[in-house]
Amino acid sequence: MKRFGLWALALLVLAAGGLMVWEPLAAAPQAAPPGPARAWQVEIVRDEYGVPHINGATDADAAYGLAWAHAEDDFATLQEVLAMTRGRYGALAGADGAGADYALALLDARATAHAAYPAYPADLRRVLEAYAAGLNHYAETHRGEQRLSHLFPVSGEDVATGFVLRSPFFFSLDRVIGRLVEGKPLPPETARPMTPAGRDPESNGSNAFALAPAKMADGHTWLISNSHQPYEGGVAWYEAVVHSGEGLDMAGALFPGSPFVLLGHNRNLGWTNTVNHPDLVDVFKLELNVAGDQYKFDGQWRPLESKLVWLPVKWGPFVLPVPRRVYRSVHGPVIVNKEGAFAVRYAGMGEARMVEQYYRLQKAQDYGQWIAAMKLRGIPATNFVYADKTGRIAYFYNAMFPARKPGFDYTRIVPGNTSASLWQGAVPWEATPMLVNPASGFVVNSNNTPFMAAGPGSEMDPARYPLTLGIERHETNRIHRAIELLSPPGRITPERLLEIKFDMAYSRQGFAGPWIASILALDLSGDPRLKAAQDLLRQWDWTSDGKGRADALAEELLHTAARPAYNREPLPDPRASLAEAVGKLEAGFGRIDPPLGEVQRLVRGKVNLPADGGTDTLRAAATWEPLDHGRQRVKHGDSFIMVIDWDQAGKVTSRSVQPYGAATTRPDSPHYTDQMALFESHRFKPVHFDWNDALAHATRRYRP
Repeated sequence: MKRFGLWALALLVLAAGGLMVWEPLAAAPQAAPPGPARAWQVEIVRDEYGVPHINGATDADAAYGLAWAHAEDDFATLQEVLAMTRGRYGALAGADGAGADYALALLDARATAHAAYPAYPADLRRVLEAYAAGLNHYAETHRGEQRLSHLFPVSGEDVATGFVLRSPFFFSLDRVIGRLVEGKPLPPETARPMTPAGRDPESNGSNAFALAPAKMADGHTWLISNSHQPYEGGVAWYEAVVHSGEGLDMAGALFPGSPFVLLGHNRNLGWTNTVNHPDLVDVFKLELNVAGDQYKFDGQWRPLESKLVWLPVKWGPFVLPVPRRVYRSVHGPVIVNKEGAFAVRYAGMGEARMVEQYYRLQKAQDYGQWIAAMKLRGIPATNFVYADKTGRIAYFYNAMFPARKPGFDYTRIVPGNTSASLWQGAVPWEATPMLVNPASGFVVNSNNTPFMAAGPGSEMDPARYPLTLGIERHETNRIHRAIELLSPPGRITPERLLEIKFDMAYSRQGFAGPWIASILALDLSGDPRLKAAQDLLRQWDWTSDGKGRADALAEELLHTAARPAYNREPLPDPRASLAEAVGKLEAGFGRIDPPLGEVQRLVRGKVNLPADGGTDTLRAAATWEPLDHGRQRVKHGDSFIMVIDWDQAGKVTSRSVQPYGAATTRPDSPHYTDQMALFESHRFKPVHFDWNDALAHATRRYRP
């Protein structure tokens, strides 16, 4: 018996050891080898805020330097992004990470990148491979920072896979897949986010403004990039300025894993993005046989493709292998749940040109070249707001609208047993809703319908665009305020433009109007506690600038209603919501009228500042997470902000600010929190765009 116990203990120890080492040993080798070793001709300068300025002899040299600089500031997040491209994120992030690994397998993103990679232009492959080489060099020389065994070396193909995997999540594909996997009903109007249904407001922020010289008092062309992204993680902005001897010349921001700037400006032009919500995902109900291994299509039974994948899921010190089966049909990925089998078809499925399009946008030096890059149509969805030194401004509702066939209601689940419903490709580029140089002198977008973009008299006509395109009709408070503030006749001073960007008021035309009205209409005469809160709310000045006694109460209530309002769902019960808000404030502060800045905080490390702005104001503090004593930490909203202008001679100047600092995950760095005070006081730091200017402000100059 004693011997049996020893054997059992030994087996347990072996099993535990196996669970700790199986995942890196079983990890699939990279599909393509890293690029060849070479001497990289690149120099990095850090300015007074730690922002990296990279100057390479070639575009590839610059990409190598960008990888090194970004790793110095945030190697931890870069590894998470790279782990996603290998199907190993669950080994770092547990069950949540395994969800991304499942999506990688379901969408077959690696196979898409692998098939496309050899056909990429040679200059693009050089950039991707150089970026991978920079990451590999950093990993090799900083082994103590590696979080996952056998993740390095990475390849250019890994970098491309990251683009393929993450691009469709910006138009809600992840939400549709998530609902199907969980067996939850799809949104009532649509199997996709046409309204946009099923989206979380924290995934959908951003403002973008472009103003022509005729609208500005100084006669300059102005562009404001005001993306709303999470403050930390794989889609948090990282600022950089990049130059090369081959014409790469960009200042702006990028996500971890990108070998070049994704939005910003060069000397001649600039652009920014906001998330849009076109109807780009269709769901098809398949007719399965009794065995569940075939589906009917055009009267014949076809095999349902099936593959078993093992998802690594970190649990304490162990990484557990969890089996999942992924399916595929002629329509695309298939999810099988208790309701049946559902195939998902989405814009850009099997597409890998988004990385090439971003690269060509970087290289464009005039409007014609920039439009040629847009016509590559690799980026499946996102609004673009553009401006250049000639005074041209433009707005593009960029989307790869599916070329759907007549006779089917694609806003609902579509029969999958016939090729008559199966669309191929996208409608032509010319179908893109766009405005170029509108008479109003401005274009603006705040994650709203493209039919509110330039003010009365300058808007696009919705009747020109078929309903089958699935163009959203959604409006936000931010767009109502922007149109109200930009539309009046007369020129706008630069100072007034920034006041508009930081506006913290709510329009009664948005969801806030009827929501607050429903609370004020309650009969609370029998509840003195709630009646006092109602009376306080009645005094609210409809701004979240932190100056009014009712601001904190109003924001508690608006956060409660923002998500259902955004998703076109019924608003919560007003009385219950008021009682909940009162309870939170009383529990945390012992009063219902604490200053908003005591409730809403910008926190990182040892810095803890009051935060202004609202969940759907132009100065956005969109989503919270609890701190202590009733306080809330802003985790998403106004993030990287860049203000760009070209004077009458065409000379560009820009300023920017981040919520925290350039050293994204380096608490010991002076640049971990050094922009927080600027950010909360609505101030900016200069962007030292010219290399000589960067040298004049250098705190460090080195070669990686």
